[in-house]
Amino acid sequence: MGIKERLVELKSLLPKTVSLVAVSKTKPVTDLMQAYDAGQRIFGENKVQEMAEKYQQMPKDIQWHMIGHLQRNKVKYMAEFVELIHGVDSLKLLTEIDKQAKKHSRVINCLLQIKIATEDTKFGLTKEDAIALLNSDQFQDLKHIHISGVMGMASFTNDAKQVKTEFENLKNTFDTLKKIQPEMEIISMGMSGDYQLAISCGSTMIRVGSHIFGARN
Repeated sequence: MGIKERLVELKSLLPKTVSLVAVSKTKPVTDLMQAYDAGQRIFGENKVQEMAEKYQQMPKDIQWHMIGHLQRNKVKYMAEFVELIHGVDSLKLLTEIDKQAKKHSRVINCLLQIKIATEDTKFGLTKEDAIALLNSDQFQDLKHIHISGVMGMASFTNDAKQVKTEFENLKNTFDTLKKIQPEMEIISMGMSGDYQLAISCGSTMIRVGSHIFGARN
């Protein structure tokens, strides 16, 4: 099966309430265009420079999502066009995104990255951090960002029960934060290996790469 066929099959299995981010990092534009021609319009990259280069080369009706860990000094290179930033894990980063968005007279959508995994390598805010952030005076001053929801990455494990618990934690955190920020609607969780489980736990957005584009080198 090619990229087109895999994508069409995957989309046919998804509920209407779930959007699909095609994780296209390290893949060439020719691969992305195959997905584009099959109707895919949301692409996720984890390196700002690579995303900016692809943005230049590809049709302008694409929504570009930044899904990797983001450094503050890189925000300016994508502030003009990025649609959604998945991994916001500090007020400092949010403030920088706000500053760069203002320069382009736009509002950038962001997801708060919540730490649900047990591994130390995963970034993210605790539930308490996120509540404090949304309630802070500094946050109220930011006019060029919009918190659209939350994102989380489960532990890298074969223990489905643990992953399910972590996904449920993210859904619970979302429900709590939505009381503070009622316009939140996105729960970004689930990847190629666990998206079905994520959807059953309430995911509204999944990030799938290898399942569409094939394994990475």
